[in-house]
Amino acid sequence: MTIDTCDFKGKKVIVRVDFNVPLDENGNITDDTRIRGALPTLKKVLAEGGALIIMSHMGRPKKNPDPKFSLRQIVPAVSEKLGVPVQFCDDCQKAQAQAAALKDGEVLLLENLRFYEEETGKPRGEFASDEEKAAAKKALKEKQKEFTKTLASYADIYINDAFGTAHRKHASTAIIADYFDQDHKMFGYLMEKEVAAVNKVMNDIRHPFTAIMGGSKVSSKIEIIENLLNKVDNLILTGGMTYTFKKANGGQIGKSICEDDFLNLALEIEKKAKEKGVNLVIAEDAKCGDDFKNDCNVQYCPADAIPEGWEGMDIGPKAMETFAKVIKESKTILWNGPAGVFEMDNFTAGSRAVAEAICEATANGAFSLIGGGDSVACINKFGMADKVSYVSTGGGALLEAIEGKVLPGIAAIKGE
Repeated sequence: MTIDTCDFKGKKVIVRVDFNVPLDENGNITDDTRIRGALPTLKKVLAEGGALIIMSHMGRPKKNPDPKFSLRQIVPAVSEKLGVPVQFCDDCQKAQAQAAALKDGEVLLLENLRFYEEETGKPRGEFASDEEKAAAKKALKEKQKEFTKTLASYADIYINDAFGTAHRKHASTAIIADYFDQDHKMFGYLMEKEVAAVNKVMNDIRHPFTAIMGGSKVSSKIEIIENLLNKVDNLILTGGMTYTFKKANGGQIGKSICEDDFLNLALEIEKKAKEKGVNLVIAEDAKCGDDFKNDCNVQYCPADAIPEGWEGMDIGPKAMETFAKVIKESKTILWNGPAGVFEMDNFTAGSRAVAEAICEATANGAFSLIGGGDSVACINKFGMADKVSYVSTGGGALLEAIEGKVLPGIAAIKGE
């Protein structure tokens, strides 16, 4: 069953969304991208005559309740965007009466699921020993079943439209699906698009395939890099991890970020790339600063000859040219992680050059997928999100999918 073939009329529909939106100190939403992303699914249910129950998490609350993370704060924004009044339930486990009274076309938003430790299945608090923690986790598993059963009892149909949490086997993202048969559980529009985009970039590849992996640490991207080496023609490694590779090869990197424990791993990645015929591209020059701030003194250096007291904070003009050439010749592009400290205006040029090259390649027919929080922030900062094929809403979920892992939230709907 899909969202387009399901008959929602007269049905109560519970939808897991990702409304984990950033709020300022006054509880005002500073970026409503995630709410807007869920609107097509929510409006579809309402337009077809269903009654809508919305559930989400926000932040990582340590207690129940925690006003700082209350979803009550976003009720006005959700009401405005849906165009209907949104009712609110102060306790996601005590919504039976409100859910039962819900009429077709009405909307109920449940309080933050993570006020309950049963949502994640991870016990809170301090434990005297590993044995004590294991016992607490085992006891929580039983409570989690009841928690999930209660959520499922509110509705006839379950929709998962929260790709950002699809890599978690949480009560509301995976376990709840067991309470609905294949005709009564499905992906929302956002999830459908995310799954299709990941499938296209990982399984329906047009070559040349280029992946651009940024970020400060090789260690956090190792599984992704190793999986990509089996698929890509070009692998551009950029951002802070550049300097681990440069030092591993005997380069001088000043005070640039570096993982000394992973120098051998960097050499191993280079060796594997060569064996598999992958063109591994790492910046030959860098824009360096003498302090980690926007208005520091700057100079351009070879990326393996950075003076003491200086650190690489962006790629240099030669690297921009090299990266752009590789990207523009590609037919499938994956971008995860900026080329420099793009948050500082003096060090955005490298990331902008990457983004512009991706947009040009996309205009020429390439499929481009942008994912991971910083890359998404980049493409949005540059106002280029509408010039690439797809911008993913899922950071960790996208990365695990690229690693080749099965995502519990997706498997639960597919019945795998």
